[in-house]
This record gives sequence, C-alpha cells and structure tokens, in this order.
Amino acid sequence: MSLAAAGMLFFLGVPVAGMFLVFASVGILLFFRDPNRVAAEGSGRILSAADGRVIAVESVVESRYLNADALRISVFMSIFNVHINRVPADNLVLDVRHINGGFRMAHLEEASLENERTEIFLEDESGRRSLMVQVAGLVARRIICRLEPGDLVKGGSRFGLICFGSRVDLYLPPETIPAVEVGDKVKAGLSVLGTLK
Repeated sequence: MSLAAAGMLFFLGVPVAGMFLVFASVGILLFFRDPNRVAAEGSGRILSAADGRVIAVESVVESRYLNADALRISVFMSIFNVHINRVPADNLVLDVRHINGGFRMAHLEEASLENERTEIFLEDESGRRSLMVQVAGLVARRIICRLEPGDLVKGGSRFGLICFGSRVDLYLPPETIPAVEVGDKVKAGLSVLGTLK
C-alpha cells in the first residue's frame, strides 16, 4: 500500500515524499521479518529469547516472582534486529502480567523496572523457575505476548514481539552457567545463553 502511494507521489512530481515512503516501506518490511529457525537442542540449554546484543550478565536478587538470587541475562534489540521473541526453554507458563510504565531507552539499567513491560513467570519440568520480561524502549509503544497462564511452551517457539528498539531480560536460576558475555550478538531460538544441569 505504501509502495503504491510512493509510486503515485513520483507520478505527481513529488519525488522527495515518494522516496521517504519507499524507505519507510523497506524499513517496515525489515522490521517485521520473521525467519524460520530450528531451535538448538540439548538438555538444559537456555536459548536467547531475542535477537540483539547482550547488555548484562550478572547475579541479582529477583524479588517480584522468584524471591531469590538469579542470573540475569539481558538482550537489547535495535531497530535493525528481528523483533520476534522466542521461548528460551521448554516451560510451563505460571503467570503473565502487563505492567504500564515509561519509555526510557531500553539499554539503560533503570528501564528494566521503570519501562512498560510484560512479565512472564515460567517453570521447567524439574520445578526450577525463571522470569522473562519483555521491556519496551524509547520508540517501542507496543508489546505483544501471546502466552497465557497454563500454556506448555517449547524452547525456540515464537511467542510475541516488541515493536522497535527494546529488550528482553531473563532471570534464570543462580546455578545457570552463562555461555555469553556482555557485547555478544545473539539470535532468538538459536544462540545458547547458558546451561542448567
């Protein structure tokens, strides 16, 4: 539709506006791309939930759901990354909550708790619990999460997206052995963030 409008603008002699619509159309197509992926297999593997760059690998105390020590791994998605989010491991969804908030730049530390977000509380077959948080960013104004409490989900399966620059935080059991470092580039459903024995 926008490409047709661009063609009309070129025809009417308004090339600058036409070029703007062409670039906008290409950007939208790139943003909403959804490549098929075969999830990495292996017992205890925690897959990345998002495409992007790792911005945190650290031990924290997670007090919202886990009330315990956790390993937090955060992945920042720029506007150039694929924004489809994927489940990090086979899990039962215990709870899903959408929290209203601000729209700070997603790579900032305070964005985890102050920005608009969706929190997904998970439990694996061994009873180990984790928390996955979709965090909106400066440009993002919409978080899509198709998970509901009671869902049994498969590692690597699609579950939602965050529109434009944003992040996903994973709060994993403290015994998780990290497989990434800050600065690493990862892909949802393909890159292994850590392992659990």
